Amino acid sequence: MRNFDLAPLYRATVGFDQLADMMDRVLAGDTGQSTYPPYNIEKTDENAYRISIAVAGFSEADLSVEVKEKALIVTARKPDDAAPRSYLHRGIATRAFERRFHLADHVKVSGATHADGMLHIDLVREIPEALKPRRIEIAKGDTVEAKAIETAEV
Repeated sequence: MRNFDLAPLYRATVGFDQLADMMDRVLAGDTGQSTYPPYNIEKTDENAYRISIAVAGFSEADLSVEVKEKALIVTARKPDDAAPRSYLHRGIATRAFERRFHLADHVKVSGATHADGMLHIDLVREIPEALKPRRIEIAKGDTVEAKAIETAEV
């Protein structure tokens, strides 16, 4: 495995801390993260996404979806059964989990639904008007000069 030194990036840039932190996370190779529960990330529109998580055995009351500091955190806790059960085979894992997704700037959670053992979380990217591209009208040179002269006379 290669190690990358990002120190030159920190020295030569200002305001790109989030990008550098993301690179650190990716390059760290967080192999200890669990693959449970399985999930899909789908792009449903140009500015819309859906995360689908397989949560078989969990009800809506057992699940929690929270957005905190640009991170989407999905947790599930199953209450303890009062009556112990004796399984011959237990293939459905209903163990507690916490899954984190880091959200990009301007990405908001628009809703969540639970159906057929799947938790669907809909996300939308809402770009503020100030950041959207806008067309600037180009004025003729004569009008700019005239305005400059009027201002100078006053």
